[in-house]
Amino acid sequence: MPDIVTFGETMAVMVPTEKGALRYAHSLRLRMAGAESNTAIAISKLGHSAGWVSALGNDPLGEYVLSSIRGEGVDVSSVKIDDKHRTGLMIKELGHRDTSVYYYRDGSAASHFSENDLNLDYLKDARIIHLTGITPLLSNGCKMTCQTLLEYAKKNRKILSFDPNIRLKLWGDKDFGEMIRAFTFNADIVFIGLDEAKFLFGTNDVSQIVELLREKGVRYIAIKDGSRGAWCADRMETVHIPPEPCVSVDPIGAGDGFNGAFLCGVLEGRSLYECGKMGAIAGAMATETTGDVEGYPTEKQMSARLESKNKIYR
Repeated sequence: MPDIVTFGETMAVMVPTEKGALRYAHSLRLRMAGAESNTAIAISKLGHSAGWVSALGNDPLGEYVLSSIRGEGVDVSSVKIDDKHRTGLMIKELGHRDTSVYYYRDGSAASHFSENDLNLDYLKDARIIHLTGITPLLSNGCKMTCQTLLEYAKKNRKILSFDPNIRLKLWGDKDFGEMIRAFTFNADIVFIGLDEAKFLFGTNDVSQIVELLREKGVRYIAIKDGSRGAWCADRMETVHIPPEPCVSVDPIGAGDGFNGAFLCGVLEGRSLYECGKMGAIAGAMATETTGDVEGYPTEKQMSARLESKNKIYR
């Protein structure tokens, strides 16, 4: 059984082969993307066991997603194959300054997942359950499944990890702030962008954010601020993690890589600074490819970066 289990939707993704306006794209490559499966893959590549729970359509895109995640060493035995609903799709637009995404996921197989599809026996040996604020927005069934996982973690003394991962395109004209804050305040580990903290809590003062989350009982806090690094805190200290050097191509997937590597550090009993350093390394390496997960480090690469060893090419 996996040490860490994640739950959420993964979509097939069409990515242009060149940067520029999508309407001028002449060719696209098939990839996949999902915050929770990204995190699971980051964990697996670092040598820990990870499982991903979700639903996929019984279609070629679902087959592609399933085989791709399985190929990265993630356990997919609890993924539901849905004969009635299709696999979700996302299309990227690679600008010269930023990346935009367009969702075609309404009514997808994952959005029809419910707590009745959840196999709680699969979680019995898991040490960490990881959720994001994306999944409960997909449907009431997904929301109730996330709530069930939260309650299961509390009752069975599992570590609950949560990343608000705010996607305003999914919010539409609704305000899900209260629900996202509730999940955040009930987590043991919280990953949050500084801009997301400002949005949810009304402040971007790191010390205030840390104090608020400590008061709610959060054990580990990682506040991510992109190229400016991150702040990590536990109940005793707060440390700043400098940004890792990288040649950034596409930032999508960096936050999930940070999360996965940080969680591996927690499993390994590393210091707060080391956990944050692992997260920063994984996040930086993720930005160096146009895919979400292709840049995530292996266990060997992570060890080399932590020990500041340079690879010998010839």
